Order: sequence, then structure tokens, then C-alpha cells
Amino acid sequence: MTRIKLLLSSIMVLGFVSCKQEPPKKETSAEITMENNLLYNEQYRPQFHFSPPEKWMNDPNGLVYHQGVYHLFYQYYPDDIVWGPMHWGHAVSEDLIHWQHKPVALYPDDLGYIFSGSAVVDTDNTSGLGSGGKAPLVAVFTYHDPEKEPLGGNDHQTQGIAYSLDNGDTWEKYQGNPVLANDTFKDFRDPKVYWDEDSARWMMLLVAGDHLRIYSSPDLINWTYLSEFGRDRGAHGGVWECPDLFPLKVEGSDEEKWVLLISINPGGPNGGSATQYFVGDFDGTTFTSDQEDIRWVDWGADNYAGVTYNNTPDGDRIFIGWMSNWNYAQATPTTVWRSAMTLPRTLALQKVNGQYELKNYPVESFRSLLKPVEVKGKDVTGGVAYEYENFNAAEVRFETTLENREWRFYNEAGEELRILLDAGKKELLIDRSASGRVSFDPSFSETVHKALLPNLPDEHSFEVRIILDASSVEIFLNKGQYVMTEQLFPNQPYTHFFTSEKNPENPEIFEISRVW
Repeated sequence: MTRIKLLLSSIMVLGFVSCKQEPPKKETSAEITMENNLLYNEQYRPQFHFSPPEKWMNDPNGLVYHQGVYHLFYQYYPDDIVWGPMHWGHAVSEDLIHWQHKPVALYPDDLGYIFSGSAVVDTDNTSGLGSGGKAPLVAVFTYHDPEKEPLGGNDHQTQGIAYSLDNGDTWEKYQGNPVLANDTFKDFRDPKVYWDEDSARWMMLLVAGDHLRIYSSPDLINWTYLSEFGRDRGAHGGVWECPDLFPLKVEGSDEEKWVLLISINPGGPNGGSATQYFVGDFDGTTFTSDQEDIRWVDWGADNYAGVTYNNTPDGDRIFIGWMSNWNYAQATPTTVWRSAMTLPRTLALQKVNGQYELKNYPVESFRSLLKPVEVKGKDVTGGVAYEYENFNAAEVRFETTLENREWRFYNEAGEELRILLDAGKKELLIDRSASGRVSFDPSFSETVHKALLPNLPDEHSFEVRIILDASSVEIFLNKGQYVMTEQLFPNQPYTHFFTSEKNPENPEIFEISRVW
């Protein structure tokens, strides 16, 4: 569960008290519907990224596929557009692109706010929470007690579970919560749970401030500590959060490695929040890695707390991140809602120059939104410009080589997004200092952000995909070998794309359909 330092004022405590009582079950079983699209036509509103109908959202939670739908739960505060007493919001999708909003799934109670966690399908009913032959959907989450936290102890974060017998429409909390208590670690949260086939037991990953802790259970209720990882490995500029662990085959081989995701705030490569990864081995008890350098899932400033889906139908490892950064998450210039998720991405593992690299690339179903448009380039000073009515709902795709390049998106208001490829340093740079509204927080535009590209091919061309929504850009180099995700807030759509390549193969430009 990512968050700023908690403001445990009397106002927040009163907010906790007011949220303890859950609504009647008949209210939580009704679907949220929108009679018109007014909510999704506000300025800066993402048109094909997930965002809540209104109010505050942060981490993706409980990513699981069950009975034909992908569930997306998320950290949610239904009373304001800034962080507050955390609930689990809920949406479902059949294709990871078109989403249907559902009622709030989990509310705070006497044990605390509902912080981040995961969800699993208990197929064999190991928990005993199933009924009538129905396998329960089980959510595992962190309770955060705001009344205990200021007392100075370490017992304010514990792990609880809830279960659903109707594929997530309604939920019951386990009466024996918490299932895993704690009086040792101030930060003890964000359980990622999965079934381990080899040992026939559940595994739980938890983060405890500066390291990962691994537990096992036969039934999702009784947990045993196994091992830890990371006190002296990886980036430690801030608290570790939102762990995930899974195996991936190395592309082009039969080799299998395990990948560990750890989000960190602060301490990201471009300030504030980011997600690092480790490649190593897991023997069912202990994760080990000989990786010495720090590697990032996404080099941009706005991809945090991402985790992957459990139980996908085809075995793909699908990742979604929160598209924001705690440096300015509560100050971005939206009014009805705040925050969006990244595009869902398929993860893959490759080995280049003796190094394992985690790739992430938009899920295949995203292509269903793309419609090619014919745009002819015009020679301008220093390159070629393409004019299109709305590049903030478009993808630009092309092949290039590792040479000094500049790409820009701009509009008649003088706002521009600059992207530069520095061949000598093997860096990709993003300058959003003049991209639109930037003054809401100094950290938003005070530096040019960069990605290091040590293994980008220099002997042949590679693909560049630049995907822009109303308030974001996602850049994928070489099929997701390197990625940058950034928020943008232009006051009007970008209408021009500039490339410094004088005689390039014409870029492909696609209109992207809205999903709301």
C-alpha cells in the first residue's frame, strides 16, 4: 500500500470512525451505472486508461482472473480526491481494456483501514470458506489501525482476509481476523499471495520497511514465516512496498527464472516513487539473486505499486501500475477524480549481453482500440512535422536507430512535450517542463527525466511506440525492453508531432478509441 506519511490528525481519526460501519449488503450488490458519459469528459480525464468514476484512487489491488473476468480492486477513498481512510474499489473487465465499475468491495472496520493486498481463487477450498461447492474468491489485505499508530508501538499493521462466493460482488470478512499479527515492524504490509504448485501450499510475500518477508500457509489462515530477502540488496532510498514474485521463461530458451517486484518510495530513478525488480531463483522457501545493479520496471516518474494478475487463463504475466508519484499525487489538477492506472502490460524476460531484462509491453487486446489514420509529413526546420487533430488520444509508432533523435508533441498554445534519444550516453530523456499545467508542484517539472538504455541494440533498428492519453504518455522502446511513463496536463490537445529524422520511414499514427 503506497502512501504519504499518514496525517493522523483528529480529522483523520474522525474520518476513520465514520467509515467503520459498512453499508447494508443490498447496497453493495448493486452495480454502479452511469446514465451518460459526463463523468468521463472532464478535462484531463483518461479515455482508455482505467480511472475511478470519482474521488481518490491509488494502488491496484487484488488482481485476479475468475469466471471469465479480470478483477481490478484498488485503493480508494470515496469521500474526497485526496488520500483518506482506505477502502477497496472494484471494477471488472473481460479484455483488460473495457471496464465495468462495481460497488466498493471492502470498507474499513474496527481493525482499521483496508490497505493493499491481493486476491486468489481458493479452488480446493483449503480455507473452508467455500460453500455449496463454490470455490471462494479470497482477498488478503493489510489492516492499518490509525488509532494505534500514534501510540508508538509496532502493532498497527496486520493482515486480514475476506471472501466472496459470487465472484466478487459481495464480501464477508473472516471472523478470526487478523490472520497474521505483528508487533515488530512499523511497516508490515501489502501481502501478495499465490498458490505454489510444487509445495502444495499458499505463499505470502510481505514487506517490512527495508526488506521482503516470505510466509507459507496450508489454508490462507495459519501462516508460518519462511525467510527474508533484501536488507542489503537493491534500492533503499525509501520504504519497500507492494511485492510480487513469479517465474518466467527466458525468451528463446528453456531456462526459467523468478522475478521479484518491489516498489520503493521515495528513491526512484527520477525522484519519488518507482518499482524495481530482481531476477533470481526461488526454492519454495528462499528467494536468492546475484544481481548487483538496480533495475527498474519503468524509468518514468509515474508508474508505481504495480503488481501482476493471479490465475490468468493463458498463463500470461499481466502487470498494472498506479500512474502517479507520491511527490505530487495529491496535487495534480483534476477535480472530480484523481489518478489513473497504466495500460495493462504483458511481462516477459530476456537475456541480453549476459544480463536478464524484464520487458513490459501493452496487452494484445489494446490493439482493438487502434484505428490507422493517414497523416502526411511536412518538412520543417530540423526535421519533419505531422499534424493531427488530437495526439492526446493517439499512438505514434515507428522504427529508428540508435542515433541522436528528438521527438516533440506540441499545440498552438505553445505547450510541448520533448523526448530525446542520446546515442552517445544511451539515454532516453523526457522534458515535460512546458507540457501544459506544471506549476501545481515544483517536483513535477523541475528536472528532465531519463532512462538508461545500456543494452539497446546499436547494430539494427528498433521499434518505438509512443501512446498518449488525455493526461499521460507511455513510451515503449524495442518491444518493451525499456519503458517510460509520465503524466501530462496540456490545456488543449497536442496537434503536431515533430521528428528530427529528415527522411525516416513514415511513422504509423493511430487514433485510439475511448472506452467509456
